Amino acid sequence: MCLATAALCSAPGVRAMPSYDEVRQDFRSSETLVLSREGQTLQRMRTDATVRRGDWIAIADVSPALRTALVLSEDKRFFEHSGVDWRAVSSAAWGNLWNQRTRGASTITMQLAGLLDGDWRQGSGGRSVMQKLGQTVAAQVLDRRWRKDQILEAYLNLVPFRGELVGIDALSRTLFGKAPHGLDEREAAVAAALVRAPNARPALVAQRACGVLKEMRKPQATSCDALDLFTTGALQRKAFDPSEGVAPHFSRQLLAQLKKQGKPVQSMQVRSSISAPLQRIAVETLERHLRELGGRNVEDGAIVVLDNATGEVLAWVGSSGLLSQASEVDGVLAWRQPGSTLKPFLYAEAIAEKRLTAASLIEDSPAYIPTANGLYIPQNYDRHFKGWVSARTALAASLNVPAVRTLVMVGTDSFHDQLRAFGLPLRESGGFYGFSLALGSAEVPLLQLTNAYRALANGGRFSEVVIQPSSPTSSQASRTGAAGREGGRQAIDAGAAFIVGDMLSDPHARVRTFGTDSVLNTRFWSAVKTGTSKDMRDNWALGWSQRYTVGVWVGNASGAPMHDVSGTSGAAPIWAELMTWLHRNQRNQLPVPPANVVKARVQFGAQDTAGSWLESPRDEWFLRGTEQARFAIDEVESAAAARASRPGASASVAGLPPRILSPVSGTIVALDPDIPPNRQRVQFVASDAPGTVRWLLNGKEQGRGARWAWLPWPGRYKVELVDAKGLLLDRTEVEVRGAGVRQSAR
Repeated sequence: MCLATAALCSAPGVRAMPSYDEVRQDFRSSETLVLSREGQTLQRMRTDATVRRGDWIAIADVSPALRTALVLSEDKRFFEHSGVDWRAVSSAAWGNLWNQRTRGASTITMQLAGLLDGDWRQGSGGRSVMQKLGQTVAAQVLDRRWRKDQILEAYLNLVPFRGELVGIDALSRTLFGKAPHGLDEREAAVAAALVRAPNARPALVAQRACGVLKEMRKPQATSCDALDLFTTGALQRKAFDPSEGVAPHFSRQLLAQLKKQGKPVQSMQVRSSISAPLQRIAVETLERHLRELGGRNVEDGAIVVLDNATGEVLAWVGSSGLLSQASEVDGVLAWRQPGSTLKPFLYAEAIAEKRLTAASLIEDSPAYIPTANGLYIPQNYDRHFKGWVSARTALAASLNVPAVRTLVMVGTDSFHDQLRAFGLPLRESGGFYGFSLALGSAEVPLLQLTNAYRALANGGRFSEVVIQPSSPTSSQASRTGAAGREGGRQAIDAGAAFIVGDMLSDPHARVRTFGTDSVLNTRFWSAVKTGTSKDMRDNWALGWSQRYTVGVWVGNASGAPMHDVSGTSGAAPIWAELMTWLHRNQRNQLPVPPANVVKARVQFGAQDTAGSWLESPRDEWFLRGTEQARFAIDEVESAAAARASRPGASASVAGLPPRILSPVSGTIVALDPDIPPNRQRVQFVASDAPGTVRWLLNGKEQGRGARWAWLPWPGRYKVELVDAKGLLLDRTEVEVRGAGVRQSAR
């Protein structure tokens, strides 16, 4: 029965009081939960800067101590009255008549009515008579329509406590660092005291909390000696961080993309493409490996894992977290020099244009290329030139000079356009980068570079990455591979992409640089490429299996160079561990060759000038119409024939003393950090030299015989070939530049 006037009872605000379900449904946290594809919480992000609200807390999840404290402090007869405590109203009226201080007559239900409808809310000058009457009527309406537990639950979730804190979840996590169900009596008393005076001084809050605590503990004696210090400490805490979880950088990007698309976040939960178990493994793997590299001046890293079929981002680790001095910098989106990781796209273009095949021979020797700014002289990592090598070996072993020679064939502008077709956002023109573009002089983000590798995995077909699945069926499409590969655009010929993938998956082709026991060798089919930028500032490993593409970067966000970190000691172990985890329970299938690709048996020319066969015969993949059975270089064939025609091929020609065949005098050895130091030996070779000849380095004997493998370090050197009696036979001069190996490591 409405106890006010008929006009007030029929007021729109009273009639329109919401139901409990409507209030619960309309509640919005100030945080948005970013969920994984499995529905697990990845990150909590603050998206409302005006207030701090946590989750809606059910009354059963609120500690009994807090429920008791709140009722004792605000409304002792809450469970007895019908929304209005008329005894308290009478007491308050009598006190006002005799100018006595009394407790206010506003019940929890009345306060909730004011929170739900601004018409009954108290202003700076207090409530008017009509507002008080309206609040009284609204409280009675709420009490008839709602249960008592629903009223108390809604009140606890909507009441302002202190500053920007609204609701018990935000209060509990901020001031006490725990969930509401864990609040003890002392914490509950402080929370109840804040309801009455949200912004009071700590001493006054402690005084009121002491009164509540004594009410709760009757009839036992209660001391409040330490409550003042406890309250002051609690009110200074900021434990409710703006963001927490395992995917902060990804979550920021997801919410920014939704906002950019005109899709403001209306829900407290947003589902993403990230796989929660994989994200946690990626975070842990990156941090563990970076701790192992701690003594080599490397503290940052980033990881991206993509689903080949759908383009969905399955893992996004933007930094090393607490290990980094710039943890807010997102390494997935940062622009860095990719080093040798651009080479696969160069060889793919050369093969697609039928300028090269995987078996084509390219000379790995000193090159002097005229440019508008002078001579461009590319160097290998170890500057141990290997002579004529196949394109397969040149790419898998990451040889620099053959890559530059290939770029001369393709053209810088054409290669620039090809990289753009793979989605790489180059900031300058091909002419700006020049021939150094083959060695990764342009800056690109890890996300786009990883997606470009995914295009190679998908037969040269490019499509954008996806960070929020469009439908629940996308996961099924990912498992079946039915989506993604048909969309997008063809960035390169499918056959060329297949051949490059086969080259990068060949452990034998990378032996010359990475050895037979490389960390890049996996137990399942995978294609991988490493890269290191100038001055060892960035280290990369990117590769794919049939289902996944993984990109890893390590370095320093500040741009500081790393110390003694190579392609196989920096990013590659992280890449290999993640790939192994991804395929722990899966059988990986071999790629299916496109229709325009054929396999043919090939042989290579005769021995080179050092007496070794160019490359062993093998079965090789070709674009249809480019296959041939034999690859040889005329001058090498002629030299081999001349050696074979001499009597006793291993004997010296009468009257001709042994001489140094390689390296030639004036050679500059440019060491590259992408290669393990023990794989960077320079081979000194003498022609038909007997075992008694000796090699002197700056006057000190270093080796004997026709061959000597030298582990270089920076400096200028004079190398002499002498006989057993010390007679000088030949000499050469070399210079070593770059990050070398200390002399003590010889």
